[in-house]
Amino acid sequence: MSITYLADNNAWLIETTSTAYVFGVSENNSLFHYYWGSRLPHASDYPGLGPLKNQHIYDKGGIAALEYAGWGGLNFTEPALKVTFADNVRDLVLVYQDYKIVNGKDFTGLEVTVKDTYFPLQVKLSYRVFADTDIIERWATVINQGDTPVRIEQAMAGTLFLPSPGEGNYRLTHLAGRWGAEFLLNQMPITDGKKTLESRRGHTSNQATPWFALDYVQPSGSGADEDQGQVWFGALGWSGNWVISVEQTTYPVVKSVQISAGINPFDFGWHLKPLQSFKTPVLSFGYTNQGFGEVSRLLHRYQNRHILPAKFLDTPRPVLYNSWEPIRFDVREESQIKLAERAARMGVELFVVDDGWFGARDNDRAGLGDWTVSPSKLPEGLGPLINYVHSLGMQFGLWVEPEMINPDSDLYREHPDWVYHFPNRARTESRNQLVLNLSRLDVQEYLFNVLDSLLENNDIAYIKWDYNRSVSEPGWPEAAPEEQREVWVRSTLGFYTLLDRLREAHPGVSWESCSSGGGRVDLGVLRRTDQVWTSDNTDPYDRLFIQEGYTLGYTPRAMYSWVVDSPHWLGKRETSLAYRFHSSMMGGLGIGGHILNWPEEEIATAREMVGQYKQIRHLVQDGLLYRLLSPRHGSYTAVSYVREDRQEAVLFVLTLGRRLGLAVPRIRLKGLEPATLYRVGGLGTSQITLSGAALMEHGLSFEHLAYDFASTMVQIKASAMS
Repeated sequence: MSITYLADNNAWLIETTSTAYVFGVSENNSLFHYYWGSRLPHASDYPGLGPLKNQHIYDKGGIAALEYAGWGGLNFTEPALKVTFADNVRDLVLVYQDYKIVNGKDFTGLEVTVKDTYFPLQVKLSYRVFADTDIIERWATVINQGDTPVRIEQAMAGTLFLPSPGEGNYRLTHLAGRWGAEFLLNQMPITDGKKTLESRRGHTSNQATPWFALDYVQPSGSGADEDQGQVWFGALGWSGNWVISVEQTTYPVVKSVQISAGINPFDFGWHLKPLQSFKTPVLSFGYTNQGFGEVSRLLHRYQNRHILPAKFLDTPRPVLYNSWEPIRFDVREESQIKLAERAARMGVELFVVDDGWFGARDNDRAGLGDWTVSPSKLPEGLGPLINYVHSLGMQFGLWVEPEMINPDSDLYREHPDWVYHFPNRARTESRNQLVLNLSRLDVQEYLFNVLDSLLENNDIAYIKWDYNRSVSEPGWPEAAPEEQREVWVRSTLGFYTLLDRLREAHPGVSWESCSSGGGRVDLGVLRRTDQVWTSDNTDPYDRLFIQEGYTLGYTPRAMYSWVVDSPHWLGKRETSLAYRFHSSMMGGLGIGGHILNWPEEEIATAREMVGQYKQIRHLVQDGLLYRLLSPRHGSYTAVSYVREDRQEAVLFVLTLGRRLGLAVPRIRLKGLEPATLYRVGGLGTSQITLSGAALMEHGLSFEHLAYDFASTMVQIKASAMS
């Protein structure tokens, strides 16, 4: 990786192992985008730096792909930055000022400064690349150097431009859904106009995630698949209101496609005072010509090495048990002890008490906000239960929902002003709760103190941090009028600050982000949590679709899935315990069933399956993922995980509803070394040995999986391994 300033071209060349990104200064001192795609042998090969014309400049009047466009002039596409100055001028013209390159321990950074042609407003454009990934990061910092305030009305991390598709086209892939159906894959052709992906809910949302991919579709109609084709992709690190817009225009005759990503401008405003600055979220982006499978592997490696907190990266994520589904709010020390004993017998490493342990929390109508142990449920506090869990060889974890409050709580009766609200308007409840305004420093301080005390006085190794409703009535009456619309950003920053402080004070605690399922999964929260809850839908069949979409953009190391009872409460379908385990073992493994009702043979099976998972979880959590058969395309799904040195792999094959007596397909593996001999176990017969070439070209047959909801796990090791 390198970042180079090319003085003869007055341009910057950012190169990773496989990709390149180029922009430079034009004759009128604007920053123009030149190139984003495959790395080329020589600097002069890139358009705009040698004989190839920069196709992103359309005329001499400045209609071009501006690297970071202010709203103004003849640029009518989505601006990166829109402001209003103190004299109500709303025109922003940014020109180049200077740059610097920063060399860090494992990264190289670039900072290019632009400024308005008249007003003392400066924008620092930051870029960063790492030595071991193909991902580029960028963000912007707006600085008011004057003595009057500036109102920011729109602030993007950056704008990205795709090469003109010529006679071909681009196709957008994004992830959308709802509660119980998060991360479902959506694809659509890009046509003239703008497609907007967004959240206006105050959190990342179950309805969409800030991730995108655009692949090139040739005139023949063929686009990228898992293994081949050009894909440009990116993800935004922001857990509040976000927006990603994909816009295609034709000017004058050349198709132009741009992607803008940043803070959602809806109901947003930031009062930038003199000598203050405003920093956007980070946009992480990349390119590959090896299809969607490589997109995922690039993002997984980047997240595992540079996004997830470093504390637990060298430690396998533990097998956990969570008591929510069998117990709900009826948390009692006796029943928790019985569950813990059963969980320990199965090989569980982390026992988690979910909702219902605090305050007057007998149902979802009361208690949120009062984070003290319920004396009627746990008369001696958490200590005796924690000690007993530890005596069984497990760590102890706890559920909290700090940002929420029930009107029926001591905290709300004392501080009704702490929730979002507008004067003279009703306070809309959802799930019988309101949302605390983390823009307020007193709210942040209260939550830090109660959670700090909880962790200081109890040996807790894990916290599941939930967030079960979206924001409504986003008012903050105590704030100055000009700062009212800052609440969306300040509350997200307040959440980050609170979590950062708690992590620093309690470095031995691992954290999970949950939000009514998968409603808070993004690169911003992944920088601060060690795992995420992907969906409240724990049906093993439905999870195959949810997990496929999730892994397109996010690492399996952080994804948790639970083995629960059958028939499932949502899907109502019967599945075997092995099928439920295999579905859940493709990420972090959890168990959430009513294990006190499981017969002894199922406890024994579960112990065996947990033991198998511990043998292969290093592959699942840190290996290279290959989606071999999609659940969307047939009666089978198959996913493999390959160790980076190609010496070991694990394969999961699960059947869906078989149709029309179709033959069981052969599963052809990927990512192995062709000449290496591998021992293959788990086919229902004696172990066989085959070359990587045979496994990838001919594949494996699974005739024994010829019925609905059957499954298997196959372990593959180089024969030289002990």
